[in-house]
Amino acid sequence: MMLKIGVPSKGRLMEKTFDWFGARGVTMRQTGAEREYSGAVDGVDGVELVLLSAGEIPRELAAGRIHLGVTGSDLVRDKLADWDMQVAEMARLGFGHADLILAVPSVWIDVDTLDDLDAAAAAFRARHGFRLRIATKYHRLVREFLTANGVADYQLVDSQGATEGTVKNLTAEAVADITSTGETLRANHLKILSDSVIHRSQATLFAARAADWSQAGAGLAALCEKLGLTPPAL
Repeated sequence: MMLKIGVPSKGRLMEKTFDWFGARGVTMRQTGAEREYSGAVDGVDGVELVLLSAGEIPRELAAGRIHLGVTGSDLVRDKLADWDMQVAEMARLGFGHADLILAVPSVWIDVDTLDDLDAAAAAFRARHGFRLRIATKYHRLVREFLTANGVADYQLVDSQGATEGTVKNLTAEAVADITSTGETLRANHLKILSDSVIHRSQATLFAARAADWSQAGAGLAALCEKLGLTPPAL
């Protein structure tokens, strides 16, 4: 059995992943037409490249359909309950940096911290009769963070794109989203709460605990030796 490694199928994440492995003597490349999502690995035997969207990789790891996968640490932590029981973190790759944060309208001059947000949420519910809405696609991470920090009287509303615009469009009062520079938030008249970094994400190489390793162990050992990594305890 070949060791299957899932890699983002397009964009800068794919390019940076190819560069990271290539710098360590493992060449990854697309094969066939650009939209075929097929690829090959040179420089180490017994490894098969699987091109997937970054959002699909946590699911495929959890199901054991791929042995290894490169994706954002935010996606693994949000999509997989008890994520460390399902995957093992092998290496942080040093690119794809972004912070998952909470942001509120800039005109909320008295709301700068999570405590302020908690007070504002209580006042909002008392005034409007429903909970303050926070738009996000990171439901698990945001809910766990707010619970741990004692913030109540809120509801999460799903947003799979253009999250920063939900406040302007009156579908949410605050947002929880990934940002690297904060420019899009500022352009939409939002400010980041001073103590609201939920997770600092980056591209990470994970190993699937549920995968069949009985015949893929040799490929893993060869790949780890090439990359200078310690094989994970699975």
